[in-house]
Amino acid sequence: MTAVISQAKNIVAIEIQALSAMADRIDESFQKAIDIILNAKGRVVVVGMGKSGLIGKKIAASMASTGTAAFFVHPGEAFHGDLGMIHSSDTVLMISNSGETEELIRLLPFLLHQENRVIAMTGKMESTLAKHADVVLDISVEREACNNNLAPTCSTTATLVMGDALAIVLSTKYDFQIEDFARFHPGGSLGRRLLTRVADVMCKDNLPICHQEDSFRDVVHVINSGRLGLALVMENDELQGIITDGDVRRAFDSDRDYKQIKAAHIMSKNPKCASPDERFVDAEERIRIAKINALVVKNEMNKVVGILQIFDIDN
Repeated sequence: MTAVISQAKNIVAIEIQALSAMADRIDESFQKAIDIILNAKGRVVVVGMGKSGLIGKKIAASMASTGTAAFFVHPGEAFHGDLGMIHSSDTVLMISNSGETEELIRLLPFLLHQENRVIAMTGKMESTLAKHADVVLDISVEREACNNNLAPTCSTTATLVMGDALAIVLSTKYDFQIEDFARFHPGGSLGRRLLTRVADVMCKDNLPICHQEDSFRDVVHVINSGRLGLALVMENDELQGIITDGDVRRAFDSDRDYKQIKAAHIMSKNPKCASPDERFVDAEERIRIAKINALVVKNEMNKVVGILQIFDIDN
């Protein structure tokens, strides 16, 4: 192991140890912070300076994307008009490792006058910020991972993780669901996948259909023509079964005379189905678990309306 790799591993170990120690200190103060936010009529306003401000922006973004109305206010800009963004009904989450950051301390008289509830994240429990907050979340660390114990490393990691804990616990309390996440992330690939329904991506035109008495040759022709690697066996608009290219290969490998084989002989009865209104991600997961390539799509009248197919299944 090289010196560089050894140092990198040590840095990670130091940060993990700092997080573990912080986890052991989480107590009723965290519960109180959650209760304050849940009971507030306003939003969560996150305030931080420097590296704490950068982490604060991420915490505000995480909250906003998981169901908690939140935004970030730069403490320097606050004194040049942005104080108007903070309403009396808002909860203010103030982040300062030292608890003595001048720009934050200068905000306290305004917040106290406006009667905002203040949650402090700090590493100094006896600091000015801590003494004037309604509740204090302890993000202190024994040391930074920096060789000189100066650059914010463990402390910013602890702040970020404490913020994640707040955001996710609040999300659970708000009963934030997958559909909600998708609504807040419509522009990303994950959001698109969560919003997509089976009806949006299923094959619905010129479905490959054969009948129980069709010959083996006719079945192969239907499968080849449909280019989906399968054929639906239908009678009187009712689904009887499904034949995949795997079923065809197995029929060839058998001792039976393929000229005597009918569709009914090789079809799989009761194929797995999906609803057109089902979320694509749920249907996709069922396909992967079953290790198949397709689901037959049936509507509320139990009529076949399409085929959902996925080709990148790990077998």
